[in-house]
Amino acid sequence: MVFPIIFILFIAMPILEIFLLIQVGSAIGALATIAIVILTAVLGTWMLRAQGLSTLAKAQTRLTGGEVPAFEMMEGLALGVGGALLLTPGFVTDAIGFACLIPFTRRLLVRGLSRRVSVGSVAGGFGATMSSGPAGATGQQSSPFKQAGKNKPEIDGDVIEGEYTRKD
Repeated sequence: MVFPIIFILFIAMPILEIFLLIQVGSAIGALATIAIVILTAVLGTWMLRAQGLSTLAKAQTRLTGGEVPAFEMMEGLALGVGGALLLTPGFVTDAIGFACLIPFTRRLLVRGLSRRVSVGSVAGGFGATMSSGPAGATGQQSSPFKQAGKNKPEIDGDVIEGEYTRKD
């Protein structure tokens, strides 16, 4: 299901971008159109640096507090996608790129994505699982572990105990 959508986007997006560049170029001139494309790339690079440093500081604060910076990691991904789209010439990609870089719209995009992805603690580490509905709708993680105490996981399911010896 995802493959046809991506295939269509790889065909439709360049055609749409070329069409818009030609239309804008014929309305305001080729040099002005090129200047706008370069200006959006420069502005996008500046915004990416500023927003990236801000997101990194928030992630470090959460890590210092002993929390997994899942939201900040997703924001970082959105920033990377937005920066790449702003470096790509075109007006549609610039609009999507700026949506990923502007804090308000980026948070809306990340919150929408976080409804589909849940991050939970798994045996001392962390992992991400995809859910079919909004994450947290049932309040359960996809982990087989339940936190019984502070650092003591209670195992929910079959447990096989034993010993092993490594032979090299």
